[in-house]
This record gives sequence, structure tokens and C-alpha cells, in this order.
Amino acid sequence: MENKKVVLAYSGGLDTSYCAMYLAKEKGLEVYTAIANTGGFTQDELNDIEAKALAMGVKQHVALDVTQEYYDKGIRYMVYGNVVRNNTYPISVSSERIFQAMAIAQYANEIGAKYIAHGSTGAGNDQVRFDLAFEVLSPQIEVITPTRDMQLTREYEINYLKEHGVEADFEKMEYSINAGLWGTSIGGKETLTSDQTLPESAYPKQVEKSNPEEIKIGFKEGQISSVNGVDYTNAVDAIRKIEEIGSAFGIGRDMHIGDTIIGIKGRVGFEAAAPMLIIKAHEMLEKHTLTKWQQHWKDQLGNWYGMFMHESMYLDPVMRDIEKFLENTQRNVTGEVSILLKPEHFTLIGIKSDKDLMRSKFGEYGEMNKAWSADDVKGFTKILSNQLKIYYSVNEE
Repeated sequence: MENKKVVLAYSGGLDTSYCAMYLAKEKGLEVYTAIANTGGFTQDELNDIEAKALAMGVKQHVALDVTQEYYDKGIRYMVYGNVVRNNTYPISVSSERIFQAMAIAQYANEIGAKYIAHGSTGAGNDQVRFDLAFEVLSPQIEVITPTRDMQLTREYEINYLKEHGVEADFEKMEYSINAGLWGTSIGGKETLTSDQTLPESAYPKQVEKSNPEEIKIGFKEGQISSVNGVDYTNAVDAIRKIEEIGSAFGIGRDMHIGDTIIGIKGRVGFEAAAPMLIIKAHEMLEKHTLTKWQQHWKDQLGNWYGMFMHESMYLDPVMRDIEKFLENTQRNVTGEVSILLKPEHFTLIGIKSDKDLMRSKFGEYGEMNKAWSADDVKGFTKILSNQLKIYYSVNEE
């Protein structure tokens, strides 16, 4: 018998809902939908997504939980590297896509699918991320992409679903919302312009608190170990707690403007309270516990790591090499960071750490020198100036 199995990377959103129905009804394929959960869904939400998928006429639906793998193999290295793309975006969704794609590819291999599908458009980064992972991990499986191949608009997809009797909150579907452990992206309408920003109603989480509040985040060798004095054995749980606290203040909202893998500019809104609080706290702790050159080279490699993760190159073995470097730098990054939270912004207060290099017997910045004399500094400065003195004596500028 002809193999008609197609595995569809399914989120329950507009694009993948259209693809599920189109592949089943128009193409006559046996559609196996799979959602790879990177920590953005509750069990009730997963149940609703499954019910929606089955109502579209799919043969089978599975939920693949890759949250822990996403943290162990991705998020923790992005924290080590203080990864914030273009000084704005903690690559929330772009970093989770490879883990979703790897899980979908593995599932397609396991059930012997002939096809594998995703709902990405032809104008964004996700098409490359999914295609590349499928090409590497499931090279024997043909990739189908209806939304991209037919150049469909969101309006067309909404009308198609309505015509086929699908009942949904189509007004909400005007935005593409992708939620995961490391933040939520919001795209559509205003993000397609250069002069507008998202309205308050577009954000899934609303500002609930107005009175300032302090949060303390503890780290042990670079990994989150406590929140407000409560120890966490699993950093995933700590991240969720920090998100709960920070999102109530509307912290971590912004608009990312960047260059896509395919060469065009793009905008996407996001909310990522936990990532921004964690990264900035971790970065401050490192300033106290790492040497100047450790910080310098971490900045270079952390930036490269984030760029490769964002641009779908996670599977390149150089990423494993960078991860080993980043992990090695964390052996003294232990301590607690205090942060003051206010509506839509925060202030880093300070750190406490047994590894704090400011707590040294050699000197107090701007106050007291204990390990050298004034004459030592005079001689040091004279030698340090030699190269410049020679340059200016020769070039007389």
C-alpha cells in the first residue's frame, strides 16, 4: 500500500490548523500532528490543541515534551553566554525551534512517515530552521510546506477554515503567538510596519503590579539555584517562578528588529520577563567573579553562539566546542543577585558572593591601594607610555 503518512509540526495556531485540514482533505494524506512543547503550554492547553487537531481530521496527535532538553542543551548555554541578540532579544522563539524540529524529525523517523510538514511562511526564519533540521536528521523524508508554497495570507487561511466549519477565535488569530519556557513572541498587524507598536491587548500577560518589589536570584556555577531564598533543584522550575514574578510587572517586553536569515529586515514583539531578569542578573554576577579576559572572550563567543542558534546552525559541531568553553567559565559564578522590579522595568541592585573579586585585600577602587605604592604606579605608567611616546615622536602629530 502507498505510504500516505505525513507528520505535521502542529501548534494549534492559524498556519498549522490550515495545514492540518488542507493535507487531510485536499491531499488525502494520513496526517499525524505533533506538538513539541518547549515549556509554553499547560496540560489543559495541550488537551485543547489535541482536540482541535482531531477535529481537523487528523489520524493521530502526540505531544512531545522537550522542555528539559531545551534547558539542558540550549537555555543554560545562552545564560552562560548572556545571549541577547542586537542588545534586545533573548532569542526566545528562535532558540526553541531547533529543539522542536529535532523532536518532530525523530517522531517522523519512528513512525516511518513519507512526508514531514510545517506551516512556516516563505518570508521568515522558521522555514530555514525547520527545513535544515529535517534535511539533516530525516533526509529520506520529503518536506511539504503549504503556506509557503502557495504564498497564502492569514486572511485566506481564516476564510478557508471558516468555509470548512471551523469555529475558533479568529480575531485572536490575527496575531501569531509562540510561547515557550524562554519567552513569548507576538507577530502580526503592527509588527508588519515600521512605525507602530503592539497594543497592550496583544500581549498574553498583562501588568498586574505597580508597587516596587525586590527579587533575589541565586546562581551556582552559572545555573539558577534559588529564587527569593527558596532553593530549586531544577532550573526549569526556577525559570517559571521568575517569569511569574516578573511578568506581573510587564517586564521583558520589547520589539526586536533584525536581519533574517534570508536577508530581509523583520520585526517581532516579545515578552520575556524571566530571560531578561536572569541574563542581566547573571551578567552582573560575572562582572564580579570573572577576570577581565574571561569576560572579553565570553562576550565574543557568547555572541557567536547566539547568532548561530538564531540562524539555525545549532547542529554545527562548533556549537559543542563553544559550549565547553562557556561551561568552563562558570566554575566561580556563584552568588545571589538582588533586583528591584517596577512596572515595565527593573534595576540591578547588587550581588553577594564568596567569589566576589571586589572583596580583595589588594585595594578598594577609588579609595585605598594596599598592595602597591605610589612610586610603583608612577614607574608602571612610565613604561606603559613608552609605545605611544615612540609613535608620537616619530609621527609628530
